[in-house]
Amino acid sequence: MCEIYSGAEPELFESQTRSIRIDGVVTSIRLEAVFWQIVQQIAEEADLSIAEFLTRIYREVIIKRGEINNFSSLLRVACTTYLNRGTRITLTPSRTENDFWSPKN
Repeated sequence: MCEIYSGAEPELFESQTRSIRIDGVVTSIRLEAVFWQIVQQIAEEADLSIAEFLTRIYREVIIKRGEINNFSSLLRVACTTYLNRGTRITLTPSRTENDFWSPKN
């Protein structure tokens, strides 16, 4: 049943760190290879380099929130939004921790 998820090729979830210049500051960002590929697709569609795209996201979040606690995680969420055709996935508050971690028979 889970083969579609468990059968992912290892190169897709291989962690990759890239050095990117954001607002003149070089920083390292670690994402799985598949997320870097999606980031590249988003940037290309916007006719931007990856660095330009990431800088724009970074600046927008700083303007909205004043800080970014986990930029890599934000990028993963951005990728899921892109894959979901621009619709953000929302968390369902009715779930409990046991709903997520208890195996179903």
